[in-house]
Amino acid sequence: MNNYGEIDNCLLRIRGFYQSLRPSEQKVADYILEQPEEVIHLSVTELSNRTGVSDAAIIKFCQRIGYKGYQELKIYLAKELVSPLKEIYGEVAPEDDLKTVKEKIFRINGQALQDTRKILDDEGLEQAVRAIAAASKVNIYGVGASGYVAMDAQLKLLRIGIQATSFCDSHVQTYLAALLSPGDAALAISDSGNTKDVVRALQVAKEQGAKTICITSVPDSAVCKAADIKLYTAATESIFRSGAIASRIAQLSVIDVLFIGVALKRYDYSLENLARTREATADLKY
Repeated sequence: MNNYGEIDNCLLRIRGFYQSLRPSEQKVADYILEQPEEVIHLSVTELSNRTGVSDAAIIKFCQRIGYKGYQELKIYLAKELVSPLKEIYGEVAPEDDLKTVKEKIFRINGQALQDTRKILDDEGLEQAVRAIAAASKVNIYGVGASGYVAMDAQLKLLRIGIQATSFCDSHVQTYLAALLSPGDAALAISDSGNTKDVVRALQVAKEQGAKTICITSVPDSAVCKAADIKLYTAATESIFRSGAIASRIAQLSVIDVLFIGVALKRYDYSLENLARTREATADLKY
């Protein structure tokens, strides 16, 4: 079993693995996501007839997302459906007024945080905190919206005395990765898990012997293959996907957990550095 959250979060697991599934497996995933109440009453042959996918492919799909087979998937899907399904609020539409947009965005972001809390692995978090707290240097990689999350992580870690470095320039990220060594750590942030620049930097860091960590929403993605420690987020983006709205909120929350975890691991040292940085900037405020 991989560390993509608890096994009983069936629908979350399907969404998380969706991009890495084969086309035939995506057909099965689509049907389950659209008709979960129906699927729990279907045999594997009946689901095969409805999706046009072979029995064997359905079994492989179940195993790929972490279940022993179709029957186990149905058991956990049924347990999940005992609780009322979450209300569907839909995507932001052109005819929405600003009040409706506000409600939808806050609900989407809130759901992203709740879903991420469910799938975020506690042992993975502990391993990441230990790696960052013990590192001589920490590189943080991210581009686009994830690049700003990387910068936020850098600023937080610097304030508690961690030698953290983040550059959004992909070439600089790879340069820095090549200068790492055993005892250092590298954190890659990529919602899709397949951002070439970020993946390449993490691969180089791994080659140098650094402990590698990733934050992504896609298990089995390219960035996961280069990461020793995998931390997963869950966020559903809509027509404004390139805006990385919900995914950014989820990533920032994971960074906050790591930051506090590292600060607690180095409690006295962190407090001392926070006090020093606060004092240094005291006269810059009115």
